[in-house]
Amino acid sequence: MDGGVDGTEKACSELDEIRAQIADLDKWREIFNSRGLELHDCIVKRPVEKCKVDEDSDDSTRPTTSGKLAGPYSIPQTLAVCPSMGGQPLSPELAVSLRKVLFGNTFHTFNYEWKKTFFKFREPFSDMSYALETERGGARAIQMVVQAHVIKYLLFGRPLNSDSKMQSLKEVGEVEQRKALAAALTDILWTAGEEQTATVCLVTSERCFTPNPDFKLDSFTESLQLFTFNRQEDVGAFISDHIQCFKEEGSHGVILFLYSLIFSRSIDRIRADFDVTTSHLLHLSLGNFVCRQALLNLLLTGRASPNVFNGTLHNDEHGKPLDHPVHGVLTRGDVGYLHWSREEVNYAKLPQVGSMLKTPKLPIWVCSINGTYSVLFSPKQSLLSDWRMEHLFHLYFYNGQLTQSQNAMLTIDTHSHHWQAENNDIQGDPEKKFPSLDMTIRTKWEGAVIDWNGTVPFF
Repeated sequence: MDGGVDGTEKACSELDEIRAQIADLDKWREIFNSRGLELHDCIVKRPVEKCKVDEDSDDSTRPTTSGKLAGPYSIPQTLAVCPSMGGQPLSPELAVSLRKVLFGNTFHTFNYEWKKTFFKFREPFSDMSYALETERGGARAIQMVVQAHVIKYLLFGRPLNSDSKMQSLKEVGEVEQRKALAAALTDILWTAGEEQTATVCLVTSERCFTPNPDFKLDSFTESLQLFTFNRQEDVGAFISDHIQCFKEEGSHGVILFLYSLIFSRSIDRIRADFDVTTSHLLHLSLGNFVCRQALLNLLLTGRASPNVFNGTLHNDEHGKPLDHPVHGVLTRGDVGYLHWSREEVNYAKLPQVGSMLKTPKLPIWVCSINGTYSVLFSPKQSLLSDWRMEHLFHLYFYNGQLTQSQNAMLTIDTHSHHWQAENNDIQGDPEKKFPSLDMTIRTKWEGAVIDWNGTVPFF
């Protein structure tokens, strides 16, 4: 009998202990969630800051802070800069404005898909050594605009013979990859700052402000410092010196670049770029944050114009004055933009991209095709300045995926129109017969014949 009682008491005691552990687990889960961390996979890291020490110090490798608890999505301490580097710490007020211009509120934060993205090149000295590796997701649009500017640097930013430009893309090593990425980021930020200023955001090893009940922490935004420059060469040098903060795994490199873009343009100017159709840069779609057109235009032209047509509309399609002007694209950038969507065509909602985006200064286009982003380009800089070049020419296509192992070269013939005659058999629905990329190209060169030169169309 006594043994049975003792067994029951022991079982009850073990059950009480399990309940206590569950209660403690719930308590710690609430604490971690309030700090923007996840309970699982948390690790303790001992940071070593890259700070300059006093001249009298004999130990230049001594860590300045003790070990601290870090979440699985926080930036590694090896990619954090010293708080004493001279940047401007992010203020709570500016953090709130940043969050609002991105999401429209202060409680949304970037999810794991965004936090894990950075600028990663394909294998050096390969057919695709110029190419950035991307994944499907909301951040891909930003990566592909940067990809377009990487191509701009590699094809037109270096002294190359015209006939060897495409070959040179296969001869890009790690050093040239870093140079190209730094040049691409610098170009975009400097343009957003109206070629007068640019700001680079980096994460430091210390939090810049204390927790605020009105601002959900995410383990890195609250540790930002802003570095502002008034000369383009200084921006480029600074980014080159800290390129690992954008291209290393765990760096949150795409988000840091997006923050830098916003502060280079300035939040006030971005709000002035908006119209009544847009109030923030990202929107939630199928559980992920995706770029609005305003953000794409900010990346491409330096202004967060919400629409793709040229200029500003003051009247509707019937000539009636609008209550508020609607803002389109005002300037032509180095990189252009093309858009095609089968779904939008079916619903007669395909936006009419204006000539400012269709005809950039250089023959490079970011393409939005059925909601996925890619790049078209030509090594012939004169393609858009000499009408005779547009009779028969080549375009190269990169879709950002690892499955593409070599360049896809398309031949564009703008003087043959037999595709339109063939199209009569399908009663005015060419998108049912032709690849979406072909239809995208025809938004720029209407009626063109596209030859994939033996490659099986993959878009």
